[in-house]
Amino acid sequence: MNLEQNRNEDSMRLQISRMESRLGEIMLGGGKKNIEKLHAKGKMTARERIDALLDPGSERLEIGGFAGYDMYQEQGGCPSGGVVVVMGYVSGRQCLVVANDATVKAGAWFPITGKKNLRAQEIAMENRLPIIYLVDSAGVFLPMQDEIFPDKENFGRIFRNNAIMSSMGITQIAAIMGSCVAGGAYLPIMSDEAIIVKKTGSIFLAGPYLVKAAIGEEIDAETLGGAHTTNAISGICDYEAEDDADCLLKVREIMGKLGAPASAGFDRIKPAAPALDELEILGTIPEDPSKPYDMEIIIRRLVDDSQFEEYKAEYGKSILCGYARIDGWAVGIVANQRKVVKNAKGELQFGGVIYSDSADKAARFIMNCNQKKIPLVFIQDVTGFMVGSKSEHGGIIKDGAKLVNAVANSVVPKFTIIAGNSFGAGNYAMCGKAYDPRLIVAWPNARIAVMGGAQAAKTLVQIEVASLKAKGKEISPEDEQQMLADITAKYDEQMSPYYAAARLWVDGIIHPLDTRKWVSMGIEAANQSPIEKAFSTGVIQV
Repeated sequence: MNLEQNRNEDSMRLQISRMESRLGEIMLGGGKKNIEKLHAKGKMTARERIDALLDPGSERLEIGGFAGYDMYQEQGGCPSGGVVVVMGYVSGRQCLVVANDATVKAGAWFPITGKKNLRAQEIAMENRLPIIYLVDSAGVFLPMQDEIFPDKENFGRIFRNNAIMSSMGITQIAAIMGSCVAGGAYLPIMSDEAIIVKKTGSIFLAGPYLVKAAIGEEIDAETLGGAHTTNAISGICDYEAEDDADCLLKVREIMGKLGAPASAGFDRIKPAAPALDELEILGTIPEDPSKPYDMEIIIRRLVDDSQFEEYKAEYGKSILCGYARIDGWAVGIVANQRKVVKNAKGELQFGGVIYSDSADKAARFIMNCNQKKIPLVFIQDVTGFMVGSKSEHGGIIKDGAKLVNAVANSVVPKFTIIAGNSFGAGNYAMCGKAYDPRLIVAWPNARIAVMGGAQAAKTLVQIEVASLKAKGKEISPEDEQQMLADITAKYDEQMSPYYAAARLWVDGIIHPLDTRKWVSMGIEAANQSPIEKAFSTGVIQV
């Protein structure tokens, strides 16, 4: 390993360490004091419940661990969006678990909480995965009710999804392990089966205080909607449990009796580790994100036996396309080539830029993968499409549209890894969040924005200076430099993967060496949802 690779690896390890440290703080939820209060009531935390529910030693993926990161600071913060979402295995069956974190504002719903719950339901619907709700929530966070209650993608959409999933035959199990009040009461009762824990679980549309205020009736929570009431009197729950542990055991018993899932028929053989050292990925990604590198080095350290069958290797070299296997699953890989290459005419093409020939090649490859029922893996490190008169005259917009069309209409499952830059229309063409990847994750060095920070800051400064001068104000060179520094700092913050993960533009920030696990478990989930729609691009210019 040379000096530059050592520097690259040190930089990446530092970023990984920072990520893991931040995630460790997030996992404390509302803090140790609130955890102790929960334990004093005989209750487990959300993460303890998930640990007890999932099969011991089994793999798991946490979805949206950084949701809400550095947001809602005036309200005291909302670690992990106040809800923990995990894809894992219960009684041998792959599923999603959604657990309210009662240590964060008593499990109240912030806007990001609703968005994260909807993302979990979206994953369940796309992949026809069973979903388990571990309910313990005080309901909508009232100071922000206007941002969580009334809109299409707000709180009510969750209950709509409950109904849609039921009609699709997707198993939904609700465990009422704490408070379940107001509109939130519909979620467990719209699930297929509901279990409630004695003494700590309760469910009602209006709690004792609201009942007293509304109709003058005095009643305690247990009598109003506790375990005995909901099982013996109203009949809205199906089982009662002695405590959290007993409740989770009952969920496992239900999951253990589910019928076998359907199969989409994606090809899988015996998995094999990469033949080349995966750790070399850490030393390959440059410390300076503007520097070139060979993306093929990364690919061959992610795929089984390091075997990558490249498609149209001599054409459209700024995008690498090819077939491989990840953990035994057949995949088609579309990745931005970051090194400078020469086309057939001997012209240099910049790394990370999409040219017309590359867009044409990638679109054709995506069509082939759809024809063969092969899942797609996009590895993004893209600065955008090539600009200038030569590209425009050559039809870059047409070829870019062809690629976007193929990505948008693809019917095989897509998975996106942001391994570096994700700028402008390159984000779209390489299957950004708007193009429905089944899972999308970022490495700690990722940057996501409409353009690079330096270009954006200079553009914004030019606009601001022109606007001030038009108003008759004089701007000194020192003022202009300060404006540039301020705008650059703000833009850099917004490019951060943490900014993206906080808002669920990505499902997580992951260690690069966990990429294989994310893709493998994602395809395993997708394999339970047979493809029902034929692939068609509609009208497309060739």
